[in-house]
Amino acid sequence: MSNVLLTVAGLGKRFGGFTALNDVDLQVAEGERLGLIGPNGSGKSTLVNCLCGTLRNDMGKVTFGGHALNGMSAHRRTRLGMARSFQLPRPFTTLTLAENIRVPILYAANVKTGGHAVDPRERCDALLDMVGLLPKADLKPADLTQIEMRKLELARAMASDPRLLIADEAMAGLSNQEVDEILALLLKLNGQGVTIIMIEHIMRAVLAFSQRLVVLVAGRKIADGMPQDVIRQPDVVAAYLGS
Repeated sequence: MSNVLLTVAGLGKRFGGFTALNDVDLQVAEGERLGLIGPNGSGKSTLVNCLCGTLRNDMGKVTFGGHALNGMSAHRRTRLGMARSFQLPRPFTTLTLAENIRVPILYAANVKTGGHAVDPRERCDALLDMVGLLPKADLKPADLTQIEMRKLELARAMASDPRLLIADEAMAGLSNQEVDEILALLLKLNGQGVTIIMIEHIMRAVLAFSQRLVVLVAGRKIADGMPQDVIRQPDVVAAYLGS
């Protein structure tokens, strides 16, 4: 794979006697759209937490943009260009939408550019406009609908100017039309050069978005390839539908 951005080699994570991840290997290319799927409890969230630094892996190593991440704190990984959105949005509830965006701009993006290249107000307005929330910039998160909260969550993740965005179930609980809105937004971000890993249970969205599909089951990677090929593999079908 050329222009590899993220490399995961032999990643393992245990919680007491329970093995949540077992010898997971993965590569993600610069600019790629990767879908990550698996049944509940398959290890997807544990993998993401190990990548982002929320958890420390017990085995293996992670390399991002040529930097070894083992032992690196979550905030340093963010400043290297790794960002995530959460399935349950976590805005600062006492701040306005604009203030929610400016915090990560000032915290991460300005650090990477030496504090000179990014105008926080202009960048904030551009991000809110991108997700259709600029007219609501002075409102609080409590004033938003569910899909608007998801859009704010994506804008907050993008405020750190990431090279890699991990979108964790950004469409959960949304209507079909709302799913299409988030899908269009993620495709737009990818078109602007952002590498994206999508974790999602809505298969039509996963298949429409992904250039490549990875499947985790019981902490192991059981499939990795073209989406239409992967979803037909017997072990993937058995994992979702039963043997």
